[in-house]
Amino acid sequence: MNTGDGSLPVLEVFSRRGCHLCEQLLGELEPLVRGRATISVFDIDDRPEWQANYGERVPVVCCDGEEICQYNLDRRAVLDKIAAYDT
Repeated sequence: MNTGDGSLPVLEVFSRRGCHLCEQLLGELEPLVRGRATISVFDIDDRPEWQANYGERVPVVCCDGEEICQYNLDRRAVLDKIAAYDT
């Protein structure tokens, strides 16, 4: 989706405190999208509906309401998604 307004896509990462996979995914995701997307991290334990939706299935990366990857970073899927925002 190209918004045409110059705004960066927002990648939502649903994670959990103390989750090794979450820390690893974020460590790989941040340099991959630096300057091309914004990352918002949400702890699923902060809201019951997030706990119900994700449970042990973290980390999950979403954009525009669509799940892009879970557990491990899918670099190609993330890059493809944010490429739609490039002008």
